[in-house]
Amino acid sequence: MKHLRLIPHNTSINFVGLRYVTFTLCAFVAITSLYFAFFKGLNFGIDFKGGYVVEVRFKEVTEPAHLRTLFKDIDVGEITLQQIGGAKDFIIKIESKENSHSPSQANEVVAIVKKVLPQDTDYRRIETVGPKVGEEMVRNALKAIAFSLIAMLVYIAFRFEWQFAVCAVIALAHDCLAILSLFCVFPLEFNETAIIAILITAGYSINDTIVIFDRIREGMIKHQNMSIRDLINHSLNSTLSRTTLTAVTTLLAVLSLYFFGGPVIAKFSLPILVGILVGTFSSIFLAAPLLMYLKIEPPVVKSLKKGAPANR
Repeated sequence: MKHLRLIPHNTSINFVGLRYVTFTLCAFVAITSLYFAFFKGLNFGIDFKGGYVVEVRFKEVTEPAHLRTLFKDIDVGEITLQQIGGAKDFIIKIESKENSHSPSQANEVVAIVKKVLPQDTDYRRIETVGPKVGEEMVRNALKAIAFSLIAMLVYIAFRFEWQFAVCAVIALAHDCLAILSLFCVFPLEFNETAIIAILITAGYSINDTIVIFDRIREGMIKHQNMSIRDLINHSLNSTLSRTTLTAVTTLLAVLSLYFFGGPVIAKFSLPILVGILVGTFSSIFLAAPLLMYLKIEPPVVKSLKKGAPANR
């Protein structure tokens, strides 16, 4: 049985030769992302900005789409619905429109929400999320991303060499900045699901990068007389079919969620969709070509430098 290949077996693309163009593009994305993050900022949701959380239980089975219709005409801030447990239990998150979170304001917002819900609704929990809690969540989210990058740096340094780890983390930082710019430029709410999307993107990207790095390390043993430039190109071309096939199949799954999963899942799947594209691009055009500048050496060269015979 023939294997499915989206890319011909004898492909010979000069990825390293394109590095100046791709590096410029990646630098533009990173600088633009930082600019928008500092000067425009993120559209924080209730998880980071603060607001009100109302947990309710309805007497009858209620569809989320029906609830969104009820909340469509009230002006209390951004409302997010989360179904928990059975089909009758929901958490209603109401974003605060002002910085103040006084008890009177909370009562006013909850009273407006109660007017549009059925009278027999059971209100099981009503809480106020203050801005200090939101600031703490922002710090914890940034720590989670930073610690994940550090953990990947340590793992790759042990698995390969420090040069591979540095290149991988640079590519991962580029991917995370690209996702952040998506939330800065477009009117997307930055909440806890956005952090999940960033970590999913980092996980997907590092998986692709390690596959390519593994082929490069394997080539350093098999093709010891090949230059690093040719070795990187050879490894990228030999894994290109696998990389594109993985990306396409994953994109098809995420696209189905985006178009058919409803508005809530669509908001979650969009950054993952962009992250897959960015992560695939950085694995091929950024992480591997960067090895050219960190002077990785085939085992034969290292052995000669140490005065030991090379392993054949």
